[in-house]
Amino acid sequence: MTTTFTDAKLREALKVYFIMGSINCLKSPVEVLTEAICGGITMFQFREKGTNALVGEEKYALAEELQFICKKYKIPFIVNDDIALAQTLKADGVHIGQEDDPIPVVREQIGDKILGVSVHNVEEAKIALQKGADYFGVGPIFPTTTKADAKPASGVAILTELRMKGYSLPIVGIGGITAKNASQVIKAGADGVSVITAISLADNIVHATKVLNEAIIQNDRKN
Repeated sequence: MTTTFTDAKLREALKVYFIMGSINCLKSPVEVLTEAICGGITMFQFREKGTNALVGEEKYALAEELQFICKKYKIPFIVNDDIALAQTLKADGVHIGQEDDPIPVVREQIGDKILGVSVHNVEEAKIALQKGADYFGVGPIFPTTTKADAKPASGVAILTELRMKGYSLPIVGIGGITAKNASQVIKAGADGVSVITAISLADNIVHATKVLNEAIIQNDRKN
């Protein structure tokens, strides 16, 4: 593992991994993140993408504000894709997809920060591991409408397959995950789940996050 996070610490951080940008919120992103932290999220990823997403100085200002909150509550702050922003803010790490910059290039730019890589099958996982990923974001596990270009849902079988083939790297499930199906993801081999709207659009964000957290704890494969 390249990151300064230990393997065990990273697994713990991935348990309830909240991803959010301004377009995913019905109210202030600051309020949403603060309430999510109160509910028990363990890691946060700033993902400012999509129609009407902030750019330039506005994007930077929001990222800085959300990072400040994460630092206050000791929540790891990850930036999606925008390596320059992550470097400027000295974020805890970055998360990239298959269409983003090559893993070795990103690793050289961020040094020993956390590097998460989205993978959809065993072959992509093999390459990501060889190139220096610290954790896999595997999915979409269930159907999702959050990403317009999301690939077809794979179900939890891919998680089971990765573990059976000996991949021990920390894994977080991505895509269409809610408190109702999170247990399937953990039982199949993931260390945690990543969600967007299950938290950001919840009527009661604190409660929704707590329920999700409880589902993870109760079904943790290591318990």
